[in-house]
Amino acid sequence: MTEEVIEQPSLETQDPPETLDSVHEALARLTAEIKRDHDRATHREEIIDRLHADNRDLRHGLLQEALTPVRAGLYRLYDMANREAARLRTAPGDGQHVGALLAAVADEVAEILARTGAELLETAPGDPYDQARHRPAGTEDGPDGQVVTVLADGFRLGERVLRKAEVTVGRPAAPPETQQREDA
Repeated sequence: MTEEVIEQPSLETQDPPETLDSVHEALARLTAEIKRDHDRATHREEIIDRLHADNRDLRHGLLQEALTPVRAGLYRLYDMANREAARLRTAPGDGQHVGALLAAVADEVAEILARTGAELLETAPGDPYDQARHRPAGTEDGPDGQVVTVLADGFRLGERVLRKAEVTVGRPAAPPETQQREDA
């Protein structure tokens, strides 16, 4: 076993011992410098996190913007298939089969739209008219301020309305005397 020799620095080469106050001052300066560095690092991390979130939001926005023309085409296809399905279901003969087929096509288009984030906006006759969710296509006799007929479904992305539902809105029936004055 060999002994390790640890050399001790000689007292002659060491700086003279500092006073306790100067050690405290040096420690305070180091502490302040470390705190400043830590604060700067924290600030950089906050900036990086904010920039990352901004980048993510911009990419999501660009993706949604890129999907807009695709959705517009799918909305038209969905509306056309639904209209024809409704028309052919009441038609005599083999139209009912074709109507059911078109309804299935419309459902599939709605599913494709849902995969892009555009979900059906639930609208039914009797719902109160909501300017943010409905686009009025006209008025009909019916309960005042309520949806009477849904002409085209709307779509939403989360809480954001992508396309308003096209509806007819109810208005109270005109009294007979008002109708006579209008006819005269």
